[in-house]
Amino acid sequence: MKIGIIGAGMIGGTLARRLTALGHEVAIANSRGPETLRDLAAETGARAETAAEAARSGEIVVVTIPQRAVPRLPKDLFAGVPQDVVVVDTGNYYPARDGRIDAIENGQTESAWVAEQLGRPVVKVFNNIGFQSLLEKGRPKGEPGRIGLPVAADRPEAREKVMRLVDELGFDPVDAGTLADSWRQQPGTPVYGADLDAPRLRQGLAAAEQSRVPDYRKQA
Repeated sequence: MKIGIIGAGMIGGTLARRLTALGHEVAIANSRGPETLRDLAAETGARAETAAEAARSGEIVVVTIPQRAVPRLPKDLFAGVPQDVVVVDTGNYYPARDGRIDAIENGQTESAWVAEQLGRPVVKVFNNIGFQSLLEKGRPKGEPGRIGLPVAADRPEAREKVMRLVDELGFDPVDAGTLADSWRQQPGTPVYGADLDAPRLRQGLAAAEQSRVPDYRKQA
């Protein structure tokens, strides 16, 4: 599969390493330009490109940048990109890092806000797992204790495509509902950073309380 990655931080770099090792064709971009990604490209075999090129490089495009940086992406980033290209959002909102985002503070889910900024539907995944676990803790399907990862999206076909990729990476994909439900996997919730197997992940998602979202955010 062809996959574009916009953002080469801990999660973006880890995904580039894991996905190329699985045989996927990966294009990766950051805010500083392709020349700053030479070492990662040489290590992984991923192509270093601009954000605009990475957005047009795959069947799946992963946006994995700080929340504050999302509005700074080119406004036409996905112009002309086919609608069946799946856009993944791995980000989290941390006010101490990102500054206050009023829409999120007033109740909009983080990924719904990202989708609004990008002008494209997104799939929320990889936001509740640390990069070290993503790098090292993938396990074969059916192995006891395999970590579950929540996948939230409004488009069922996009969710299914990403869930297959999660499985390939060595994690149990768990249908976490629509983007309206994705607050259940945001920072501070019971499933955030917990590395739970699929049954306990489902329990953690169900145990999250929407009235406590501001408290979860403070805890994170």
